[in-house]
Amino acid sequence: MKLFKQLLVAPAALGLLAPVAATAAELNLDGVNKYAAEEQVTSISQFSDVKPTDWAYQALSNLIERYGCVAGYPDGTYKGGRAMTRFEAAALLNACLDRVTEVTDELKKLMAEFEKELAILKGRVDGLEAKVGELEANQFSTTTKLKGIATMVLGGASNVPGFVNGGNVIATTDEVTVNYDVKLNLDTSFTGKDLLRTQLRAGNFANSIFGNQNTALEVAFQEDAGLGTNGTDTVGINRLFYQFPVGENFTLTGGAKVRQDDMLAMWPSVYPADTVLDLFTYAGGRTAYTLALGAGAGVWYQKDGFSISVNYVSNEASAEASNFGIFDQETVTAQIGYAGDNWGAAFAYAYSEGNLQGVIPGLDTNAISLAGYWQPSESGWVPSISAGFGYADGNQGTGEAWTWMVGLQWADAFIKGNALGTALGSAGTTAAGAAGTGGLWFDQGTGASGSDTLAWELWYKFQVTDNISVTPALFWIENNAVNTGDTWGALVKTTFRF
Repeated sequence: MKLFKQLLVAPAALGLLAPVAATAAELNLDGVNKYAAEEQVTSISQFSDVKPTDWAYQALSNLIERYGCVAGYPDGTYKGGRAMTRFEAAALLNACLDRVTEVTDELKKLMAEFEKELAILKGRVDGLEAKVGELEANQFSTTTKLKGIATMVLGGASNVPGFVNGGNVIATTDEVTVNYDVKLNLDTSFTGKDLLRTQLRAGNFANSIFGNQNTALEVAFQEDAGLGTNGTDTVGINRLFYQFPVGENFTLTGGAKVRQDDMLAMWPSVYPADTVLDLFTYAGGRTAYTLALGAGAGVWYQKDGFSISVNYVSNEASAEASNFGIFDQETVTAQIGYAGDNWGAAFAYAYSEGNLQGVIPGLDTNAISLAGYWQPSESGWVPSISAGFGYADGNQGTGEAWTWMVGLQWADAFIKGNALGTALGSAGTTAAGAAGTGGLWFDQGTGASGSDTLAWELWYKFQVTDNISVTPALFWIENNAVNTGDTWGALVKTTFRF
């Protein structure tokens, strides 16, 4: 097709680029015709009067090199500034058409030689078009994509603190369990730039040792939020929000079920969210990054790596349990951050009214967090580093709280595609009569035996295929404040992504 287009524009091109003569007397037409047919120019350098600065230099050069049909005057000049005669135009057009005819004949020979192969290719293209048409006619939606994550965990833990008799007596348990969690994301875009996310979720971690306080796994976090104590094995809506850009730098988010971090322009950690213990997924600042879930709205501004985020989330669990409105139990968050090619950092402030992660009703807090990360440009023996800390000041005499974590991850560890990671940090502050609450991070002060505790995890992810990974892990949690002995645990987590 390209060849025919070139043929169509050839007369016009020749009209601009062919040699010229003021009058027929200045040029012998027979000489031009002979020169055009037998002595074609092979290089633009043969023209003594054509310079690279001439406006048509490149066009003339292309015509010479591709078709070799440009002729000049017998004295080796082109005389591009003169008018040309109709006879000259005819002679030069004839020379170019001869060259085009030669190329066309070659193409015809090739088409005849590969006639069978071309027929097979045409049949395949027709078949693909038919299949595409069938898929378009039967697709679920032209605007929605389905993505899923299914996780199964086999593992156990010892000396896991718990409650009996309404929380007045401390008890521990040793168990080995098998649990699962399934999340289905329906991501819809109406403009190509916006996002409507609907997440369906079900699992059975809530009543197991891995859904219990500090031993909670990341995969179990908020699994049954909003579904109550009977939410195990029940499919429910875990996310429902709409996000869209405004101009080049602003993004707005709002929804009936949206989480704090869904409305942040950046997350100040590269330690994997799909890790082992949930307490290491807060970038070290659990008092500010509460990951509150509920009705909410937010806006962020982002340009050249810098970002500012502000959002509001009502506490879903408190609102449903106590019949509060969306302005009675809330978390307000503001974050300023920078995300570069290899590093990033963010400072966050959060005010939580009435409830801190649904753990202490009536507790208001002001919290801050400073977190950041660095990662190497290429995988190797140098790991990525994520670190952060948080501070909070609560009312009702709860005093102060400090949290922190440091996480390391080696990409392509030992085998390309696999990963090795470990993290150490604060497991929170536990107090007498409130063993291992996980969310109770405050030093209770006089009359309570509050004590800061540590937690550690080590894991290795085998990337079996692009969609399947197997992660064995070990973890340890210090429980000295409740005199139950430290918690040790091990597990194997299998994750399927589709």
